[in-house]
Amino acid sequence: MKCPFCGFGQDRVVDSRESKEADSIRRRRECEQCNRRFTTYERIDEIPYMVVKKDGRRERFERQKILNGLLRACEKRPVSAARLEAIVDACEGFLMDSPERERSTNELGALIMDHLKELDTVAYIRFASVYLDFQDIAEFKTALESLLGHHHKGKKS
Repeated sequence: MKCPFCGFGQDRVVDSRESKEADSIRRRRECEQCNRRFTTYERIDEIPYMVVKKDGRRERFERQKILNGLLRACEKRPVSAARLEAIVDACEGFLMDSPERERSTNELGALIMDHLKELDTVAYIRFASVYLDFQDIAEFKTALESLLGHHHKGKKS
């Protein structure tokens, strides 16, 4: 917090209390350089993070939806819950980095697939088959061939 009087970046909190409406916190601060006091108000950021669906609709980001999809893809696979949680954390971080507070499902899906491709190829194919909405066996085969090409390149190097 910069002092509004001298611009110094260090201060100390002298007093904190909740506002009457309980929607913000009022803090009295004292600049450590000029010793002048000023008041700041802190409030919770209530604008939700949004996901733009393929049809253009916007929905609130829900960690649990992503985690549920990952759990289904990784069912009976040797993937720990901590690794799945890390993927969900990466998605949430990616969303938080967006200046518009929103990302498309295409971007999030691609991020998840990148993580799954490195983590477990069976889980990757399971997730991709739902996410990419394979319509026939040819699309499934193309995805498998792409994965096999990626897998063989990794073994040669």
